[in-house]
Amino acid sequence: MPEENTFFLAVKDYCHRDLITCHIEDRIVDAAIVMREKSISSIIACDDKGEPVGIMTDRDLRIKVVAGRVDPEKSVVREVMTSPVLSVKEEDTLFEVLYQMSRHRIHRLGVVDEKNRLIGIINESDIIRLQNRSPQKLLRSIDEAEDIPALKEIHDHMKELIAFLRGNGVSTRDLVRLISLLNDQMALRLIEILQNSQFPDLPEKCAYLVLGSEGRREQTLKTDQDNAIIYADDLSATDIAKLKNFSQVLIDSLIEIGVPECPGGIMAKNEFWRRNISDWKDAIDGWIATPSGENILNFSMFSDMRTLWGDTSLEQELRKHVIQRASENGIFLAHMAANVCLFPPPLGLFGRIKPEKSGPHVGKIDLKKSGIFAITEGVKTLALEAGILEGSTTEKLQVLLKQEVLNAKQVGDLEAAFNLLTFFRLRSQIASAASGRDPDNYLAPSSLNRVERGRLKVALEVVQSFQGSLSSHFQLQMLRR
Repeated sequence: MPEENTFFLAVKDYCHRDLITCHIEDRIVDAAIVMREKSISSIIACDDKGEPVGIMTDRDLRIKVVAGRVDPEKSVVREVMTSPVLSVKEEDTLFEVLYQMSRHRIHRLGVVDEKNRLIGIINESDIIRLQNRSPQKLLRSIDEAEDIPALKEIHDHMKELIAFLRGNGVSTRDLVRLISLLNDQMALRLIEILQNSQFPDLPEKCAYLVLGSEGRREQTLKTDQDNAIIYADDLSATDIAKLKNFSQVLIDSLIEIGVPECPGGIMAKNEFWRRNISDWKDAIDGWIATPSGENILNFSMFSDMRTLWGDTSLEQELRKHVIQRASENGIFLAHMAANVCLFPPPLGLFGRIKPEKSGPHVGKIDLKKSGIFAITEGVKTLALEAGILEGSTTEKLQVLLKQEVLNAKQVGDLEAAFNLLTFFRLRSQIASAASGRDPDNYLAPSSLNRVERGRLKVALEVVQSFQGSLSSHFQLQMLRR
């Protein structure tokens, strides 16, 4: 969004609503201690009825208390606070905030609702931070980060940026691509920091791969680590030991920054996901030869590989091996398709959406399990059969269209369903993050309006139809289990 448009955003979306208060008869020193403990530059002073009647700021402490030689142990907040609290309405724009701050030469304002009740505070620094909410500035901050704590701070700001951009009309597709770009740059900058500080002589013939949704560049706010390392067969024992130490420090540093570890252990610090290229080929052959649920998961995750750092020729060699083995093993691809069909969308009688009836997610559906997984994995399976390995789900769909594996209507329906499910997923995750909850993949259909529920139902019907097509295409009724 153009920077000038920032000034016409509504105050209600950017003010602080967690008001920290004190009593007007509290000692100044006690109120100041609260300000220090809460890391705030002002505190609201209330009367006996709990009504806010004034505000004491750090400027008041400097000018009225310290310079004015007021004893903070004996004097009370009422004596130095500013009253009344100057305010704007929550529906006002940030332009009005800047105008009032300039007019009264102050750095913060109260925010009131339609009944003139104080509901929040907005500071001058909030607007400055808002003007800095751009992908370019965040990417520049990543490039300039000097250590892991700096990257962690930037990672914490990423959710705020994504929420801000979504609230200002940026498309879900662009947000997903941005999330992947930021995560890529974060990991690359971390590797640079580690190389400069601890690992200056890493071997050249190795590569750090990102897998799964990160490999496809389809991440949302709920993302954990899925990665691996490949290295050349002729690497020395010393170099292999260096890679082991590097991978352990790298993954632990990503966790420290705020990228959760993979619950399934799909991380380069685990030996299973760190091999030379010949061992990787053997592992792929073994997964294909025995299409168990775990082997299908491992193969599927690995087939989304993308080199983030290192020698890309190693990845290219493995890609050729994966494509060749997949093309030779139609039975394995059929098992992959069957695995996709194990998760039918939650549609009941007359196509009604069926949320979970018990457990921690009662009344909700798992958007990933209910549809996103079927689309990404089903498209991937068809793409492998057609000799396609790289690219996002949307990119693979376009290639499948050109090769006439799918027709234009199927591709259009699948793209629309995938985009809608991803939109609901990301919107729900942003809302969870804003309310202090961990983002997840769940959505309550009851939270949607009538039109949105109708669109969700159609998207799930598309998934259901796609699973039927996969079953027919791979003749799953003939598959022995």
